[in-house]
Amino acid sequence: MPNLPEAWTPAARELLPAMRTWRKSFHEEPELSTQERLTQAKVVRALADLGIPSRTFEGFTGVIGMIAEDRPGPVVALRADMDALPVTEETGLPFHSRFPGRMHACGHDVHLASLLGAAGILSRRPRALGGPVKLLFQPAEEEGNEGGALPLIERGALERPHVAFVVGQHVDPSVPLGRVGWRAGPFMAAADAFRIVVRGRGGHAATPHQGPDAIVIASEVVTGLQALVSRVRNPFDPVVVSVGSIHGGTRHNILPDEVVLEGTVRTMRAETRTMIEAALRRRVRAIAASLGARVRIEYRYGYPSLVNDPAATRTVVDALRVEFGRTNVVETEHGLMGAEDFSRYLERVPGTFLRLGVGKAGHPASLHSSTFAPDERALVIGAATLAAAAVGLQRAAG
Repeated sequence: MPNLPEAWTPAARELLPAMRTWRKSFHEEPELSTQERLTQAKVVRALADLGIPSRTFEGFTGVIGMIAEDRPGPVVALRADMDALPVTEETGLPFHSRFPGRMHACGHDVHLASLLGAAGILSRRPRALGGPVKLLFQPAEEEGNEGGALPLIERGALERPHVAFVVGQHVDPSVPLGRVGWRAGPFMAAADAFRIVVRGRGGHAATPHQGPDAIVIASEVVTGLQALVSRVRNPFDPVVVSVGSIHGGTRHNILPDEVVLEGTVRTMRAETRTMIEAALRRRVRAIAASLGARVRIEYRYGYPSLVNDPAATRTVVDALRVEFGRTNVVETEHGLMGAEDFSRYLERVPGTFLRLGVGKAGHPASLHSSTFAPDERALVIGAATLAAAAVGLQRAAG
């Protein structure tokens, strides 16, 4: 096994002009989940320019690239997500979105350009690799239900050749620019969705006693759901239950027949996930029955909890500390209640998901904001992070 290069950051800095160009192109023409055909073509073209072969799929917008496929040793997969959000951009960037109502408001343009940058510097130093590196350009992370990771896995993303480790990253405005955040074990929540239909009896607002008032009962349900957090789960086990949508009624003096509630449940542990679902169904039915109403509950599982493999995470952290210095590789204080379908890969192979710092004092814009505009200097750190992580994992396994 050859020694690690002295540093990947200088090589990434040399590729910054190309990464800027890639990021600008992705940002100007954002595409929503499952619609990333133009983005796919750009990725394939960029990989071809780097001399890296790629594979695409009929009716699916993912791309898989491969570096040093014939090299013996463990395969490390590096992943970037491709899709944008239905957000109208207000960043004022000179390369703002040309597509009205669509924007890379979650930094996936930075992820794409960083992975292409890592691919460029790794392909230029194949002798530094201890095995092949697979590049996963994944659509539909923002879709939130099935997502794009699972279809990409079903199309052989983790096989042919078999992937030993997987690494991903996400820009994070809560981590200062120039730093990388990490955490071993449970890191991001499972995200599930519910839809509750409360059926009462419509009528005049002056005579609510003539039938169950669906609005009052729905209000009781909203309040009652919070007891799942405060009185059902262990207080040391994070859970979030939020109602994000309430629809019912047409006039101020008419009681509706029906009110529809929609919301989300976030949990970190699989056991808690199933327990909260059962408790939610039980509580909602009890509230409705106690007030003489009928209720229909739909509950849909989304992305599972993202759990970073402790050993793989420690190996990556050690490599990043060599690359950036100990103070620039920081353990986060806690996990995140947001969800990520990178969890699908980690259910199958060990690996880790990192937080790429883009936070700057005086720039409080958050993910999914219409003003979110990560500093392009993060591209150098992002590319060097992925390259160092891949080689570090191969070196440790070799």
